[in-house]
Amino acid sequence: MSQAGSTYHHGDLRAACLRAARELLEEDGSAGLSLRAVARRAGVSATAPYRHYADRDALVSAVAARGYRELAEYLGAVHPSATTPDELAAVAVAYVRFALERPALFRVMFAEPRDPDSEERVAATAAISEYVRGVVRGAFPGADADALSVTVWALVHGLAFLHLDGKLDTSTPEAVADQVRSAVRALFVAPVAATAPAAVAVRPE
Repeated sequence: MSQAGSTYHHGDLRAACLRAARELLEEDGSAGLSLRAVARRAGVSATAPYRHYADRDALVSAVAARGYRELAEYLGAVHPSATTPDELAAVAVAYVRFALERPALFRVMFAEPRDPDSEERVAATAAISEYVRGVVRGAFPGADADALSVTVWALVHGLAFLHLDGKLDTSTPEAVADQVRSAVRALFVAPVAATAPAAVAVRPE
């Protein structure tokens, strides 16, 4: 019996379904994710998952919400409140690493249609958005936090999918980290350095 089925007990059906859904994602991607497949993997009746999930979209939203919370914890473990561009780059590296370590989950989180009726998913995505805005406010005080946070997220999210889709080098963790850091520095660090006032050279008497 699967891990989800072996750990299921009365009162823990929702958790068992989520575990089963994650197992199916890791094995077959979202194409193999259905309430019937989840029920079979969890070792419960075909109708049991409907007690918690009205349809596949509701199940996907629950899985995605769990993924957003894991991502927030993952990023927060790197820097709870990054305050410099270099710390921002470290958070960006962690974001891409999360995507590469959990590719099926990451695609469900961002490639599946968004369900605005899922309060759990809406709250989880809002927490990620606020984390990004907080990083931007800390690293770039005085900037338009809302506008710049979209720019930061677009850059890092694009890097994540470029790596996932094999468009960038993923041969080693170091190669991934170097590419992400370089991209962040090129956009947010190099221009600042280039426009900073030049030091005045003082000739010795």
